[in-house]
Amino acid sequence: MADWEWVADNGAVAPGTMLAVRAGGQNVLLVNIDGTLYAMSDFCTHSKCFLHNGKLKGKVLVCPCHFAEFDVTTGAVLAPPAKTALPMFQVKVESDGVYVLVE
Repeated sequence: MADWEWVADNGAVAPGTMLAVRAGGQNVLLVNIDGTLYAMSDFCTHSKCFLHNGKLKGKVLVCPCHFAEFDVTTGAVLAPPAKTALPMFQVKVESDGVYVLVE
């Protein structure tokens, strides 16, 4: 059963930045694009590198290991060598913090 899990304080992820968190035993990456939060797996689907060590260029996240590129708003692969989209998580912001829906 899916549950909403608290992962961060409000304001912990400023626009244009990322924050690695744990939710439901999973490594999750929060990304703030123009005030909207997105949550995705923190592992590259190509080689399992931590994406929080990568570079954020607008809404494009570049993996630090082999430079695969992902759209952080959808998880879609934009450049190889990755072939599989990033798993995405639903995010909600409440008065007491940021929550991610995990299974």
